Parts: sequence; C-alpha cells; structure tokens
Amino acid sequence: MRRLSGLVLAGAMLILPAFAQPAVAQQAPQKFTISGDMAVLMVSVKGDKTADYEQVLGKLKDALMKSEAPEAKQQLAGWKIVKTPMPQPDGTIVYLHIITPVAGADYSVLQNIYTVVKDPTEQKAIYDQYVGTGAKNLSLLTGSVALDMGK
Repeated sequence: MRRLSGLVLAGAMLILPAFAQPAVAQQAPQKFTISGDMAVLMVSVKGDKTADYEQVLGKLKDALMKSEAPEAKQQLAGWKIVKTPMPQPDGTIVYLHIITPVAGADYSVLQNIYTVVKDPTEQKAIYDQYVGTGAKNLSLLTGSVALDMGK
C-alpha cells in the first residue's frame, strides 16, 4: 500500500505541473515615444510638490547624461522644461515640456532614470517621490513646423 501511494504521489508531482497555469511573462514597460518636429507636453504637479518634481527631473537629466543610448544626448539637447508661475484653480502648477523629438527615443521619466539607477531600493524611493508629486500628463501636442520665424 505504501508503495502504491508513493507511486501515486510521484505521478501527481510529475503530471500536475502540466495542468498548472503558465507563469505570465513580465512585459517590458512600454516606451513613451513622441513623433513630429516639435511637441509640447503639459504636466500638472501638486503645488507643494514642485521641488520634489524638479528633483526627479534633475535625476532624469543626470540619467540621460550618463546613458549609453545613442539618442540620449539628442534628447537632452532638444528638451526644455518651463514652469508656469501661477497655480491653476486646483492649486497645481503646470510644467511645459518643449521637446524636439528624437525618433524612437523613450521619453518616459522613470524608465530613463531606471536605465542608470539599478538599485531597487533607490528606484523605489524615486518612484515614491515621483508619484507623490501627483504628476499627471494633461496633454501632448505634436506637429510639424509650419514656419520657422528665425530663418
């Protein structure tokens, strides 16, 4: 009887994994790409968290400077950020990201930082700081340059 139950147990151990749900493969985060000649990304941030948001942007700049991605330096050269002086009616401050897009480049703030910051504890701290700012994309306007007044 012991031998039979041992065989049943061994058989179950071999067969049951075949019926188990396959593990869901962890998907790579989606890239945030921008098309067109020019883009304006409007992001609102809690009024009392602008210093935190700007610290995260500083980490983004540092990450792009250290990045080995060939497009990172081009992203830096074509990315300006303007802070509006007056709060919105809800108390948030709007940041305008004025971007000359690099085709195929990832403009995701956290993903760019994570390419350089590898320590999970530090990544979590940056994530918490970023989320705490309440940063919310309001709109993304993209297009082609109709007329360059400087030329």
